[in-house]
Amino acid sequence: AGRPVLGLMADLGFSSDQLEDASRGLSFQTEGPLDMRLDRSSGLTCRDYLNNVTERELTKVIEEYGEERFSRRIAGAIITAKREGGLPKSSRDLAELILRAIPPAARHGRIHPATRTFQALRIAVNGELDELDRLLEECARVLAPGGRVAILSFHSLEDRRVKNAFRAETSGLRALTKKPIEASEDEVRANPRARSAKLRVAERV
Repeated sequence: AGRPVLGLMADLGFSSDQLEDASRGLSFQTEGPLDMRLDRSSGLTCRDYLNNVTERELTKVIEEYGEERFSRRIAGAIITAKREGGLPKSSRDLAELILRAIPPAARHGRIHPATRTFQALRIAVNGELDELDRLLEECARVLAPGGRVAILSFHSLEDRRVKNAFRAETSGLRALTKKPIEASEDEVRANPRARSAKLRVAERV
């Protein structure tokens, strides 16, 4: 038990270097192995995960973590490929399988059809939401009275967890941001990946 801290900042994003590293398989824009681990020294790769997951579990992960409306179709296609010995070996192959799994009319939206599923698989492989929950539980314990915590999240699942934790009566925290702080238009033009960033701040009471 160390001294209470006055300020805590958590950036929940991962670096552009990680995203653009084809060997991690985080992006379907480049050809890379189906890994997705942020820490490649431990844990199962995405392909290992897909080799062991059931169709029901995978549907739930894609629906909840990816907020994907075609989760059942996508999970079904992945499990069918696994049963037939054709589970994708690369990020690009997986993206193409997902594209074929959804209705033709849904293949030309604002974002690539595989985006939400890739998000869901990355979260599952790395246990990202479990790590966030542990961080949020620890905030009040490590902060001194009046100390502040700022958390920068990059998708709605993370932001919702942060918002609820900061507003919970039992958290020992008081939200200082009613709505999340978002990047300005100038910042988004300079750094398009800032578009999804949301910053929330709370104070230890």
